[in-house]
Parts: sequence; structure tokens; C-alpha cells
Amino acid sequence: MSKLSFENGKMIVPSCVTVPYITGDGVGAEITPVCQAVVDAAVKKAYAGERSIEWKEVMAGERSFNMNGEWLPEATLETFREYLIGIKGPLTTPVGGGIRSLNVALRQTLDLYVCQRPVRWFKGVESPVKEPQKVNMVVFRENTEDIYAGIEWKCGTPEAEKFLHFLQDEMNVQKIRFPETSSFGVKPVSVEGTERLVRSAIEYALENELPVLTLVHKGNIMKFTEGGFKLWGYALAENEFGNRVFTMMQYNELAKERGKIVADEALALARQEGRLVVNDVIADAFLQNTLLKPEAYSVIATLNLNGDYISDQLAAMVGGIGIAPGANINYRTGHAIFEATHGTAPDIAGENQANPSSLLLSAVMMLEYLGWNEAAKQITTAMENCFEAGKATIDLARFMAGGKSLSTTEFRDELIREMGGPIK
Repeated sequence: MSKLSFENGKMIVPSCVTVPYITGDGVGAEITPVCQAVVDAAVKKAYAGERSIEWKEVMAGERSFNMNGEWLPEATLETFREYLIGIKGPLTTPVGGGIRSLNVALRQTLDLYVCQRPVRWFKGVESPVKEPQKVNMVVFRENTEDIYAGIEWKCGTPEAEKFLHFLQDEMNVQKIRFPETSSFGVKPVSVEGTERLVRSAIEYALENELPVLTLVHKGNIMKFTEGGFKLWGYALAENEFGNRVFTMMQYNELAKERGKIVADEALALARQEGRLVVNDVIADAFLQNTLLKPEAYSVIATLNLNGDYISDQLAAMVGGIGIAPGANINYRTGHAIFEATHGTAPDIAGENQANPSSLLLSAVMMLEYLGWNEAAKQITTAMENCFEAGKATIDLARFMAGGKSLSTTEFRDELIREMGGPIK
């Protein structure tokens, strides 16, 4: 089996790459083999057999629990550590005690601190917005802090009472409206967690020659967590990237010292020079702006909870979460897990109706992560052609003008046919 290696911040990729995968629960059993078949066809087409992927199954989720009594075996985590990358279908969240979320457990155990969610529209896909073609963004959502590291105490418990006394007696907090019936939560947001996320987002924007990075936060209310994210993000941009970026903090300082006209000229010059503009926006305003002027945004860096809302709204604007890919990445170690962003859809499991597009586009992200851009392009072009012709699974095709509903496997065959490959 051929393993990746990560040296001096660069991925060393052999011609045959072993990719661990989790089939997933529910519709995972249908979309995962479809994804693998399409990826194999794309790699073969792009590289004429000189490159290939060897798939290695690992266990997690309900399927794993039914087989060996473990929701997330240590052997699975160790395999991801060893092979650096992996891909997974949707997983059932255990009911009751123990692991709150398998997805969160994977992200935190492997320290996959970036949840990367690119959002774009495919021509032919129905959208609830007037101009979905203007939506083209990449979200960098912090993946290990905020509510993912949240600490809670349930109302009425001795722990909640103890925490309440601490707040009132030692911290002199008097503004809790109904203290005796309140539950409490704490969300950690750190300098280090913020910096590594924003650094990754800036590097991505510069590498891909994108014009704007926007820090999305609720710092007008949460001054030291969300507000800290904003200030630490700006400081990181200025301190580490120098004249490669122009921040709105610098703009505001210029406007204050030398006037708005000078600041406007500096901003215009920065854009002409191709410098990355780093700005920020309050989360609620951002959600409105994405509907009114989505073209103003290209790369988003935000905290965990904000990123959850933002990712799903943007996905809805281009056709739904069924075509929304996602990746969980640690840019320091090279570890990355790519995933379907939707649920297990037990209501249609086994009916050959599931849309594999989310997992397929996540596999595209994986191929791009490996530097196999030609194979990635094979898949996206095939999907573009299918959607424009109205060929899709029923969840998308029923809203397309002249749409033709395909089963999961028929959609697989159409994509492979588009790439000029043989249909098995």
C-alpha cells in the first residue's frame, strides 16, 4: 500500500495512493461505491493508467457498532493518522451517552482544525435565489473550538448551582435574568486556534489569487471571544503577511490619520497590485449580504457556530446540501478527511435514489489536495454537463426544466460516460 508523506509543509504523493474510507451509514452504502467508481474512472482518464487509487476500508458508525460494538475504533483513527488522508460517507450519531458526534470526535482527535466548505453553483440546478452564479466562496470554519469545545451545566444540577455561585459571588455577575432556572455554557476561543485558521485561509486565498478574505464574527456582542477572533485575525494578517495583504484595520487607521480619500486610494491601489484585502463583517449582516451581494465575498474565515449556519445557508443558495462538499484539514500535519456533508437519509436508504454529489465533490477536493487537478476537473466537467442537460438524481432533477431523474447508479454511469470511460 502506498502512503503519502508530508515534509516541510508539502505533500509527497506517490503514483498509487492508498485512501482509507468509511462507507458510512444509511445511504452511505450506495453513494460510497458510486463515488469510488467515478473517481477511478476520472484518474484513469486523466493519467492514462499512470496514477491510481487503492481504496482501504476502515470502520466507524452504526455499521461498525453492529459488527464489533465500537462506534469509532482506535484502529480507524490510527489508519487515518498513518495514511494522512481519508474520505467518509455520512455517519449515524449515537443516541444516549458516550460520543456526542462521530464527526466531531474525528475532527478533534485528529486535530483537523479547518472545516473547508467550497460553495459554487452548477448551471441547470434550481436555486431559490435570483442569481446563484454570483455565489462562489470558500468557507474556512474553525473546527475544534467554540461550541465544539463547549462546556455545559444543566439547570437544576449541583454543578450549575456551583457555577452560578461562582459567577455571582466571585465574578460579581449580576445580569443573569433567571439565574435559578438557567443552564450555562462556556465556549473557548483561543489566540492559537484563531491564528492557525486565519493563516490557512489567507494562504489559500493568496495561492488561488482570490481578492478578499472576510472575517465573520459576532464581536459587537461577544467582545473577547468573537471580538478576539476578529482582532487576532487582523493582527495575524498584518504581522505574518506584510504587504501581501491590505486590511481594513489599516484602512481605518489611514482614514483616521490622513482622511477617507487617502484611505480609499490606498485600498484601490492594493486591489490593483493584487494584494489580498482582509475585511470583517458581523455574522448577521453577512448572512443578509450573501443574499444581496454574494459577489463581494470569496474566502470566509469564521468561528465554529457561525460557520455551521453560513455553510448551510450558502449551500441552500446553490441548490442544497446534497451538492455541498466538505473537508476537515490540518495544514500543519497534512492530515485531511473529506466527507459528505449531509445525513444518512434512512428514509431512502437502499432505494438507489440517493444523490452522491456531495461525496463526489468532496472527492474532487481530495484530488485537488493531492495535486491531481486534471482528474478533479474530469469529474466537475462531467457533473456540469449532466446538470446542464437536466440529468440528475430525483432530488435535483424534479426541479430542473426538462429534468430527467436518474437512479444513483444511473447517475454514476452518466458521469463515467461523460468522461469517456466504459460502463461496467
